Amino acid sequence: MFETFAHFFVFEILKLDSGRLADVVEFFVVDTIKISLLMLAVIFAISFVRTFLPTDRLRRFFLNSRFGSAYFLAAILGAATPFCSCSSIPLFLGFLEAGAPAGVAFAFLATSPLVNEVVFAVMVGNFGFGIAGIYALGGIILGVSAGIILEKILGKKIETAKSGENIFGTQSDLPTEFAERVKYSARRSATIFGKMWWIILLGITVGAVIHGLVPAEFFLDTLGEKSKIWGVPAAVVLGIPIYARSASIVPIIFALTAKGLPLGTALALMMSAAGLSLPEAVILKKIISWRALLIFFAVVASGIILLGIVFNFVNF
Repeated sequence: MFETFAHFFVFEILKLDSGRLADVVEFFVVDTIKISLLMLAVIFAISFVRTFLPTDRLRRFFLNSRFGSAYFLAAILGAATPFCSCSSIPLFLGFLEAGAPAGVAFAFLATSPLVNEVVFAVMVGNFGFGIAGIYALGGIILGVSAGIILEKILGKKIETAKSGENIFGTQSDLPTEFAERVKYSARRSATIFGKMWWIILLGITVGAVIHGLVPAEFFLDTLGEKSKIWGVPAAVVLGIPIYARSASIVPIIFALTAKGLPLGTALALMMSAAGLSLPEAVILKKIISWRALLIFFAVVASGIILLGIVFNFVNF
């Protein structure tokens, strides 16, 4: 539906010719509508559910979980939600608002854009069940590991950016009637989105420009001559500026592997583009400190590099 409207807007209203400019504008329109509506819906849902769940009880659940179960549950939830890196941020905030330790919230944020049922289905269609299953398992392990490591470094309470403090407002006097809960959730959705809409558009614009102007052949030419080891971190660095959902980039990754790009290098490119996008960094900077943001990117990037090297040298 969004794609149909964007196509009509670009070619019928703006009268653009097919080409890179049209691709940039079409990508921008689709993702602006999709991410905006999804973020409003997720924030509304989180706010509504929160009126039934006392923060103290949720905080005790997360703090008292044993054997890393909270991290695992957060990563499984991430794998069960078909969000891109930007769309995962409202639920990431929901974890923090509920009193979850920073590591639990980051476990969700790391896993959500990398693994979901849509990505798994597309991976099966292109690479088969074996590689798809190992990729999904690797993504969940990456999320859990990233959460644990980040909490060891940052502590249980996340560092917030000054501009992002109290973005959810106070939690006193929560409504108890259904109609009031709906009004409360709608107001909070509008308020939070109102604080973030410009940073969301900035992130989408950056991603759309890079997405439309950088051809897939560039990655094959740039990474194809590198080794199975050094090509992986190079792929991660090249993937970060791109904004792409895993499901949409899988066919491109399959085409690159068919042309000779090592599987692990190609998957590292996909995972960094989906899970460590520049637009995600722009939006997260509104919420967390530079130190927390850089550590998150460094930890997840290291995990992606390790997975990429494993895929390059293990015959699946």
